[in-house]
Amino acid sequence: MTATLLVHQPGLHTTVQDMGRHGLQSMGVPVSGALDSTALRMANHLVGNEPGTAALEVLGSGPVLEVKAESVRIAVVGGNARIERLAPNATKLPMFQSICLQRGDLFRVGAVMDLAMTYLAIEGSLDLPLSMGSLSTYTRGGFGGFKGRSLESGDELPLALDAAPDRDEFRFAERSLPGDLPIRIIPGPQDDFFTPGALQRLVSCEYTVSSPADRMGMRLQGPLLEHTAASILLLTALHPVRSRYRVTVYRSYFWQTGRPPAVTPKSVV
Repeated sequence: MTATLLVHQPGLHTTVQDMGRHGLQSMGVPVSGALDSTALRMANHLVGNEPGTAALEVLGSGPVLEVKAESVRIAVVGGNARIERLAPNATKLPMFQSICLQRGDLFRVGAVMDLAMTYLAIEGSLDLPLSMGSLSTYTRGGFGGFKGRSLESGDELPLALDAAPDRDEFRFAERSLPGDLPIRIIPGPQDDFFTPGALQRLVSCEYTVSSPADRMGMRLQGPLLEHTAASILLLTALHPVRSRYRVTVYRSYFWQTGRPPAVTPKSVV
């Protein structure tokens, strides 16, 4: 019998994501991948996976899953959410810690409260085929992950392991991931596109993620910069592959864009 996780409820938008598919943007394929790569790495560390192993990325509210394997080890890291076993006995489960669940356990990842997303890592990961070298889901293209889409009720996610190895559980300190974080800005060749004073305004004020926002981009509301409209468009994991964008995020700080609701640019260096 194939070991699986049965999806009873899919959550708002739950997809399989790893570190993305790189080197294909010239052919029109976006990188995709986890919006918060640090949370993904931490969740994988707790269950003994390689840092970039594919996990479930939960946006907004999470899924209800049933264990259809001898046992499975999971860890949830990211935005604060209520994790609970619903059956056979109702029990609250911890975040930032590995947990071993048994066959028949029904568990839920509740609404993500403080950050935009959280990650559910599975020891051994999912037994899914790579698409262009990655398991990341690109829903607009309909490939990667589980059938190229977000999870739906009735899906059965195949597990790589029939049972979780017997070992001690690991944990991180609670709230190991801060929410509001500064993003470093480095002046580039087009910094003169800003009017005098606009750059200082950018680094001294707070911008808040507004609607619409999705895995492609986040629109930021805050003080007006003279070269833009009333908001700034912050493109994330599914950004288009080519355009004449005047301002970009320094790649080493890109993971911080996965932690709304507020973004505070850091002093220019």
